[in-house]
Amino acid sequence: MKIALYGATGVLGRRIAQEALSRGHQVLALSRDPSKLDLKNPQLTSARSDANDPADVARHVAGQDVVVSALGPDGNNPGSLVGLTRSLIDGVQRAGVRRLLMVGGAGSLEVAPGKQLVDAPEFPAGWKPIAFAHRDALEVLRQCPLEWTSLSPAALIQPGERTGRFRLGTEQLVVDAKGESRISAEDYAVALVDELEKPKHLRKRFTVAY
Repeated sequence: MKIALYGATGVLGRRIAQEALSRGHQVLALSRDPSKLDLKNPQLTSARSDANDPADVARHVAGQDVVVSALGPDGNNPGSLVGLTRSLIDGVQRAGVRRLLMVGGAGSLEVAPGKQLVDAPEFPAGWKPIAFAHRDALEVLRQCPLEWTSLSPAALIQPGERTGRFRLGTEQLVVDAKGESRISAEDYAVALVDELEKPKHLRKRFTVAY
């Protein structure tokens, strides 16, 4: 599979690239500064691309089988993720690529009927702008004509171990027996590349946790 990956130099993007390459896929790593990508693989190429420019997106992703975005909200302007999502959708459509898979957020997952994680009293106030940005971007995705997918992580995601063992959900937060919701960045990447290879959530959001 030929995969165009935006945000390949980030924590999740790098692991997604690594996982895809380990399975023999071709990865085109797209970022603002390709020199920051420290992966080496014959199946890996990199290029500078601006995800906020639909024409630039179209030029770079033409001929790819799928586009993956591991881009997150800008810390200084989280709401800009919505415009970036629209730009990616536009560019991917112009290029004639049918599939777009985006890294989502956990804040909009339900913890009770009609209640999202971001609405819980214990949800950190400082994280809310990012959670709202991911939620708004997901709504933009839901309206697009592409074969889109959004993968929301567990409530806590951080670098760790690749176990290949986890559970999937859809709109509800997945928790373990202790009521905790966790996933390693490595296992998140496994779940994402699994979806690339064998799509089970086209035009849907899903989530992954232990």
